[in-house]
Amino acid sequence: MELFSGLFSALGLSGAAGLNAYIPLLVVGALSHLGVMHLAHSYDVIANPYFMLVVGIFAALDFVGDKIPGLDHTIHLLGGVLNTAAGAVLFASQSGIADIPAPLKLALGLVVAGGIHATRTAIRPVATATTAGLGNPVVSAAEDASSLTLSVLAVFAPILAVLGLAGFGVVAYRMYARFGGGRRRAL
Repeated sequence: MELFSGLFSALGLSGAAGLNAYIPLLVVGALSHLGVMHLAHSYDVIANPYFMLVVGIFAALDFVGDKIPGLDHTIHLLGGVLNTAAGAVLFASQSGIADIPAPLKLALGLVVAGGIHATRTAIRPVATATTAGLGNPVVSAAEDASSLTLSVLAVFAPILAVLGLAGFGVVAYRMYARFGGGRRRAL
């Protein structure tokens, strides 16, 4: 049972990283530093106060920059690397999935975080176009809140985090079908 709980936790954390790389790193680092959760041995650096300080600085810059139309798209391009890497590290850092080989854990984290991030990056231009950029701060705040919620659920209620990821997939599919799919049919 611990394997499933660890796997669900890892999925939730890597999904949260796809939305915002910094929030789940800070949540996991703080909870590990406080002794609430334990990380796989080679990932203890996440709980280092200096590491968390650097991540916190980048989180603050990302929080502000992601609310500014135009700059948010640049941040998303950089996030293609940062978010997927954070997702891979967070997936692999979970001690409850020790039986899974490290390369597979990293690959799974990359796929989950990368998929969530790619979906997020594809949806943002729709928000920019339909609201002339005025909706971007709202969408960004929703992404940040979702990342925080997923991070906390991944640690304390992993099955709910996985259900949240599934819900994200349904919403993203519906948005694509409504806004993106119609363009293809019109051609």
